[in-house]
Amino acid sequence: MGSTNLPQSLPDSLIDGLDVRSVEPLSGGDIALAYRLETPDGPLFLKTKEQPTPDLFEREAAGLTILREHAPAELGVPEVIRSDSSGLVLQWIPQGRPKRDTEAELGRGLAALHRTTHETFGAIDTALAGYLGSAQVDLTPTKTWREFLVEHRIRPLTRRAVDEGALDPQALELVDRLAAKADELCGPPEPPALVHGDLWAGNRVVDTDGRSWLIDPAAHWAHREYDLAMMNLFGGFGDECFAAYDEAFPLAAGWRERIPWNQLPPLLVHAILFGGGYGGAALRVMRSYL
Repeated sequence: MGSTNLPQSLPDSLIDGLDVRSVEPLSGGDIALAYRLETPDGPLFLKTKEQPTPDLFEREAAGLTILREHAPAELGVPEVIRSDSSGLVLQWIPQGRPKRDTEAELGRGLAALHRTTHETFGAIDTALAGYLGSAQVDLTPTKTWREFLVEHRIRPLTRRAVDEGALDPQALELVDRLAAKADELCGPPEPPALVHGDLWAGNRVVDTDGRSWLIDPAAHWAHREYDLAMMNLFGGFGDECFAAYDEAFPLAAGWRERIPWNQLPPLLVHAILFGGGYGGAALRVMRSYL
């Protein structure tokens, strides 16, 4: 029998039958509430949110499931134990510290994950909308990376940022000019790769064995450089990671010059959600390619 002193905020649909003995609130999330659940079979991780936006947790569960299905041994992805519109219950990851080979193993693992390909860019299933952070984004499939990146990410996010006062309206004209040269900016064509989609350092957890785990995905089919660009946006990944990646799955010439271009979607989302200097940063990236 589970404890009768559980927080009222925990949805019954997520904990019924798990024999939860105790609950510990966790810090760190800016979108949802997080808890450690103690059960006779070991700890579990639960996240929930009052009145979540439509399909927020369903999209995260779908992303974790497909990443776990295709992740190589070097990468961990937590198992989804329970999921519904109210939240998720996930496998617990015992957190540790990086070891000597942690960064290189992450690079090799990510390279192996990116070898999972598809026919179209965008949605991983039949859902045509997803999330980057808490901002909804369009996942309608396209045949080209240029069309997906420009027409389903950069242009609509620019319009939203302008409409919400987070970005100078001149950005709309800049996007039109960039769209005309987007084939060049997107680099050599590659097959759509399975990407994490929001791979900043906070969405990588290192366990007690030094193994990297991927959490909080915005998984979709994209150019593989998209994940690497996000990893370079806020730092937190070692040079060994990128060197090992390039050795395992060589990147096309000029990939580093394309990093800011591929960073435009997360910069625009941060401008929408947080304001500050993110709008100015996005504008500077746009101008740098003209």
